[in-house]
Amino acid sequence: MEKTVYIRLRNRVFVRPNEKIYLKDITQIIAEDVLQRQLNQLLIYSISDQDRNIIIIDVMKVIAEIAKFDASIEVQVVGPSQTIVEVIFKKKKVSLFLFVLTWFLLFFGSMLTIMNFHEDVSMQSVHQKLYKMITGQDNEKPLLFQIPYSIGLGLGMIIFFNHVFKKRLNEEPSPLEVEMFNYQQDLDQYVIMHENKESMKKLHDH
Repeated sequence: MEKTVYIRLRNRVFVRPNEKIYLKDITQIIAEDVLQRQLNQLLIYSISDQDRNIIIIDVMKVIAEIAKFDASIEVQVVGPSQTIVEVIFKKKKVSLFLFVLTWFLLFFGSMLTIMNFHEDVSMQSVHQKLYKMITGQDNEKPLLFQIPYSIGLGLGMIIFFNHVFKKRLNEEPSPLEVEMFNYQQDLDQYVIMHENKESMKKLHDH
């Protein structure tokens, strides 16, 4: 009698070196209670010292392991066909000096970029002309416009990036987060194609 099992592979799993990966770690399983408990403990892969930080587990390997356990099981796969396993090694502590140096480089780099942009578009001249149009007087430093503009520039960046330090303003992702998500998706697709040994085959290699 055939038993149907529904599995959905997780997109990404984080493990430690020399850890064992069981079916429950990389999939969501729907099956009869007894069978599900048995499949949860099915060993799929063991991390070794030869493995690098990225391992791709293909759904065909998962199906093969389930078939070894019980050939009468019919596997229905829902969702992605690969799981990216990332091995997390012990991270080195970040140097305070490097952190401060990076912060200063980013701060002054951003500051110079904004200043150069305003110089290119003659922002001071625009403020002077606006001041003269409204008040009828010439003013080399129209602070009436420059101060609110500077405050608005900072507030606009906070609203755009949707963060005040670590606090999120609302649940909507910022444009930066969306770009990072798209980058991660492209990176995952690249890793899946180039790290998955089952996705490529050279016909002359026999």
